Amino acid sequence: MRRALIPPVMLLLAACSASPPAADPLPETPPPFDDCAALTAPPPSAAPATVTAASPELPDLSLPCFTGDQKVALTGLRGPAVINLWASWCGPCREELPVVQRLAENAEGRLHVIGVDVGDSREAAASFGVARGVTFPTLYDPDRKLLAALGTVTLPVTVFVDTAGRKYVHPLPVDAWELSALVRTHTGVSVTP
Repeated sequence: MRRALIPPVMLLLAACSASPPAADPLPETPPPFDDCAALTAPPPSAAPATVTAASPELPDLSLPCFTGDQKVALTGLRGPAVINLWASWCGPCREELPVVQRLAENAEGRLHVIGVDVGDSREAAASFGVARGVTFPTLYDPDRKLLAALGTVTLPVTVFVDTAGRKYVHPLPVDAWELSALVRTHTGVSVTP
């Protein structure tokens, strides 16, 4: 009896070690993020007396917008702005990103809030964005170029850019109150948490 089972078991094992048949691709989650077209213009409600300069202090990188793939030159971003680097696989990012979304909603028109999805797959990032209700414009950085250019290796990272284009890099997760205080200190914009 055992000898009779050996050939079928061998065939089964051989079939499992062969390449699996090509599967139909999973339906792609449409990205929930806003378009990036307005990022190189000053926020609409920024204080009119202040000149909003491009940011020469940001790394000289161009990253594709998650929605639409147009390239955005970081040095062309206009402040005041908050740039949050995150990934769907990063535990602290998963906690922090809804806080950043609330900032985007509460500061609409007075401050650019921009995400940068780092070292992630598009499907994972889009799925996470949908699940967490994240809609602010997001850039895509699968090769971690911005993270490396900022001289940091861990996520999340938040970069604050003022109207003169100066930057401040905060390399730790933040809660709503801390984020509100950092925004006020480094961009001059007051936002309720």
